[in-house]
Amino acid sequence: MKVILTEKITKLGNIGDTVEVKTGFARNYLLPNGKAMRFTRENVALFEAKKAELTARQEAAKKSAEANVDAVKNAKLYMIRQAGDTGQLYGSVSTRDVARMLKEVANVAVESAQVLLGAPIKSVGAFDTKIALHPDVIVPVKIYVAQTQDEIEALVAGKVLTFGSKKVEEAAEEVAEEAPVAEEAVATEETVAADAE
Repeated sequence: MKVILTEKITKLGNIGDTVEVKTGFARNYLLPNGKAMRFTRENVALFEAKKAELTARQEAAKKSAEANVDAVKNAKLYMIRQAGDTGQLYGSVSTRDVARMLKEVANVAVESAQVLLGAPIKSVGAFDTKIALHPDVIVPVKIYVAQTQDEIEALVAGKVLTFGSKKVEEAAEEVAEEAPVAEEAVATEETVAADAE
């Protein structure tokens, strides 16, 4: 479906660009949210009449986003979650969780789609991500995920957390002890087969 963009959309185009998009994307996202108009002669004329207004609105949104940059950069995104002995979370930290945390901590309202997390966080640690306050205003942030406030303070100080190191070492020793037994069993089978011949 051919549409005219009424605002800048990352990886798609700028205001006034005529782009070809999938019908579902246009019907379900772009058109209902006012981000685009169907490409028709009437809409082209309507867009040209409203172009100055749309550009002014876009600039105002960009200035508003730029005003929130410092608040987002300085936000302490500390998330306390339950995790197993190896540091794997029981669940995950999603873009929705980060958006909610930004609202609580920095009083900046963002949608989950504006959090450029990539994949959900599934372990304890410090993670770099970006918040797109506007397509032209992208702010890098750091998210700290731990089980306790003490662990978060250690992560902020740059320390590396270790989980279940004794258990991991013990398991490695047990595997090493079991391996020779398996080799002896194979050798025994070969000698039995050789004796049978």
